[in-house]
Amino acid sequence: MRASDSHRRVLYAAAAALLDYPGPRVRGMLPTVRAALAELPGPLPRLLEGTAAQIADDGEAVACRRYVDTFDLSRRHALHLSYWTDGDTRRRGETLGKFKQRYRESGWLVNLGGELPDFLPLVLEFTARVDFAAGRDLLQEYRASVELLRIELAADSPVYAPVLEAICATLPGPSPTSRAEAMALAGPPPVEQVGLEPFDPRLLPLAERRSGAPRELAEGAR
Repeated sequence: MRASDSHRRVLYAAAAALLDYPGPRVRGMLPTVRAALAELPGPLPRLLEGTAAQIADDGEAVACRRYVDTFDLSRRHALHLSYWTDGDTRRRGETLGKFKQRYRESGWLVNLGGELPDFLPLVLEFTARVDFAAGRDLLQEYRASVELLRIELAADSPVYAPVLEAICATLPGPSPTSRAEAMALAGPPPVEQVGLEPFDPRLLPLAERRSGAPRELAEGAR
């Protein structure tokens, strides 16, 4: 693997940790994350280091409250990639199935730990630890989702925005400069609504994840 790809693996693994809920498990990983970032060349690791330093400096209660306010209470910061492209439609169920299929095709067993398969930290972890090429393809396919999240966080969250800036900078080609340009990457919006209430994909998965069930990437039969 080229050195640049190896560096990106480390960058994606660090981003996966920083975009996850900053409870004891993630906070315990921060020294390792920061040490790994310090060994990488270029400006992108410094973007992630700023976020890691802020999470480390804040008390756990402060960091967790900010995470909830940023990602749980605003749909404009959805960490689930297909939410941006499919919304609350039947098509989204098919898309989630395709994510699972991509994981199966990697030859590994991916334990979602109660999370949806399009959760950005999970996709980043898959890219870093399991199948770099397949993960990069997913990030590129859902470039519109990642870029829209970047744009929204740039307006609302100085702590988390640099993480998305770094992720987008690793993808080929220039990033869109506006919401309109990013939305154009996603194609026409879905129109079919399922159910009567708006769908928030984060509530149940996050409640399950925070109950203490770890998420694992375990090697399966090849």
